[in-house]
Amino acid sequence: MALIESINPLFLQAILAFVCVVLLMPVARFAAFKTGFVDKPGGRKQHEVAVPPIGGLVIFPVFLVMLTLQGVDFKDYWPLFSAVVLLVATGGIDDRWPLPARLKFVVQFVAAILIVLPGTAQVTSLGDLFGFGPFGLNFMSLPFSIVAAVLLINAINLFDGLDGLSGGVGAVVFSFLSYAAFTAGAYALAGQSLLVLGVLAGFLVYNMRAPWRKRASVFIGDSGSLTLGLIIAWYCMTMASYSVWVVEPMSVAWLLALPIFDICGQFARRVRLGQHPFTPDHFHFHHHFIKAGIPAGRATFVILCICMLFGAFGVLGPALGVPIYVLTISWILLLFAHIFMSLKPKRFQKLISKLFSWMRENADT
Repeated sequence: MALIESINPLFLQAILAFVCVVLLMPVARFAAFKTGFVDKPGGRKQHEVAVPPIGGLVIFPVFLVMLTLQGVDFKDYWPLFSAVVLLVATGGIDDRWPLPARLKFVVQFVAAILIVLPGTAQVTSLGDLFGFGPFGLNFMSLPFSIVAAVLLINAINLFDGLDGLSGGVGAVVFSFLSYAAFTAGAYALAGQSLLVLGVLAGFLVYNMRAPWRKRASVFIGDSGSLTLGLIIAWYCMTMASYSVWVVEPMSVAWLLALPIFDICGQFARRVRLGQHPFTPDHFHFHHHFIKAGIPAGRATFVILCICMLFGAFGVLGPALGVPIYVLTISWILLLFAHIFMSLKPKRFQKLISKLFSWMRENADT
C-alpha cells in the first residue's frame, strides 16, 4: 500500500505536465504566428506550410517548473537547469535567426560540461561488456561522458526529420527509463522520467500525424531537439552510473541505438566522400523511407517500433537472462552493418522498398 501511495503522485504529476503542455501549446502557436516565428517551407525543408518551431519553448519550461514542484534539491540540479536554459535559449534564437554552426557546437560543449562536471552525470564504468568483469573508464570517465553528451545532443537533433520522430524517440527512451527506475526502486528518478514522458506526450498531440491531422501543427525546433538530447544524456548517464546503477550501460546503448547508428553512419559516409561530418543532406535513416516511397506517418511509426524493439531487448533482455556480452556483441555488429549500408544509401532504400513490398503482398494474401 505504501508503494502504491508513493507511485500514484508521480503519475498524477506526469499527467499534470501533459495537460499543461496541451493547454499552453495552442497559446504559444497563436503567439508564434502573430510574431512571425514560423518555419517556412523551401530549400531542404519538406513541409508544405509554415509551422511554428515552438515545441521546445513550451515543453522544457513546463518540465523545469514541474521538476521544481517535485521538490528536487536545486544545489544538485542547478547544472541541469542551467544547461537546459542555455540550450533552449540558443536553439530558440537559432530557430529565428540561424546561428553559426561553430557557435552552436561550442554551446553544446558548455552544456555537456555543465551536466558532467558540476552535475556529476558521469559514466565511470561500462559494465561487464564482454563477460570478463566491469570495464572501468578511470581517467577517461570525464572526457568520455562529455563527448557522449555532445554526441547525444547532435544525434537527437539530426534525427529530427519527420513529424513525431524526435519526440517519439524521446518518449520511447523515457518509457523504458521510467520502467527501469521503478523496478530498481529509484522512485525519484522514475518520477522525473515520467515528467519528461508527460511533456513529450503533450507535445506529440500536436506534432504526431494522425487520421484527423495530416501534418504536424508545431515543430519541436532546435530549442527542443538539442535540449531533448541533453536531458536524455543527463538521465541515461545518471541511471547508468555506479553510484545509482538503475540500468546497465549497455542497455542504455540499445535504447539509443538507432540515433547513434544513424549519426555514425552519416559521419562515416560524409568523411569517405571528403565532406565535413556535419554537412546537411537527405541521407539519414528516416530519409531512406521517404525515398523508398513510404508515407511520412508510416515511416515514423515503423522507426519508433524499431526503437521500441531495441529498447525492449536492451532493458528487458538482462532481466530475462540475456548475458550482457550478447548485448554488446550484437550492438557492435548492428552498428557496423548500419555504417556499411549507410556508405551507399541506395542499399537502405532497396531493402526498405523490398520489405514493404513483401509486407503488402503477404497482407493481400
